[in-house]
Amino acid sequence: MIVTEFVNLLAVEAGAKPLQAAIIVGGTFILEDAATLLAAMQVASGALSLPLALASLYTGIVLGDLGLYGLGWLSATHPWAKRLIPSARRDLGREWVRPRIFYVVLVSRFVPGLRLPTYTTLGFLRAHLGKFTLAAIGATLIWTSGLFFVSLKLGLVMMRYLGAWRWAGLGVFLIVLVVVGRVATRLYNNKRITP
Repeated sequence: MIVTEFVNLLAVEAGAKPLQAAIIVGGTFILEDAATLLAAMQVASGALSLPLALASLYTGIVLGDLGLYGLGWLSATHPWAKRLIPSARRDLGREWVRPRIFYVVLVSRFVPGLRLPTYTTLGFLRAHLGKFTLAAIGATLIWTSGLFFVSLKLGLVMMRYLGAWRWAGLGVFLIVLVVVGRVATRLYNNKRITP
C-alpha cells in the first residue's frame, strides 16, 4: 500500500519537481532502500528525472544520518545517560572512535541494522561532526548510487518483459534485498564469534 501511494504521488506530481523531491526525501525517512528502488523505477518509466531522483535520495539519506547523529548527541546531554555511562567510559569510546570514524560509518552503511545504533553512538560520543558528515556523504554516494543503478537497470528489464507485472517483480527484488541483508548480517556476526 505504501509503495502504491509513493508511486502514485510521484506520478501525479510529475510536473512539480519540488514536490517530487520532497516526496522522495520524505520516503527516505521511512524506508530509504525502498525509496531508492521506487525512485529508480519511476526514472525507468520516465515519470521522474535521473538528476532529481539522485539529488533527492542523497539529500534525504544524509539528512536522516545527521538526524540519527543528532539524536545521539542530544541523548548525551540527558542526566539518565550520564548515569548509565560514566564519563571515563565515554572518553574511552571517543578516543577509540576518533581515528576510525570513516571506517565505522562505511561499515555501518553496508551492514543492515547497524546504522541506527552506530550513528546515534557516534553522536553520543561527540565524534567529530565534520568527519562524520563527510563519511556519511561518501558512504551514501557509494551505496545509494550502486543500489539505484542496479534498480534502474532491473526496472528497465522488468518494464520490457513484465509490463504491468513489474511492480510484483519490484516486490520480489525488495524481499531478496532484505533476505540477502539479513543473511550477510548473520554471516558477519557468526564470523566475529568464531575463534
